Amino acid sequence: MVEEIVMPIDDAIEYIRNNVEINDILELSYNRIFAPGEVLNIIEEDEETGEGLRVNLQLTGEILNQSVEVDLNEIRDDLLEFRHIHDGIEKVIEIK
Repeated sequence: MVEEIVMPIDDAIEYIRNNVEINDILELSYNRIFAPGEVLNIIEEDEETGEGLRVNLQLTGEILNQSVEVDLNEIRDDLLEFRHIHDGIEKVIEIK
């Protein structure tokens, strides 16, 4: 069963900060990019550099299978939705 939730971007970033753990599956949809992958690391904001909450993902795909770091502050205006899978529980968060 998939739970669908609609929330503003600030709440969505807080959701990721508080609920997403290493080894969870996180599928980000932003701009024209779909980035599904396993969470390798979550890095808190850095006030000195201005970087926002960052998520390292090991991408899962047939062509691309590499790790990337996504700064949620940089994509906040383009983030459309994300899917979070933890212990078999799947949630789709849509950004309003």
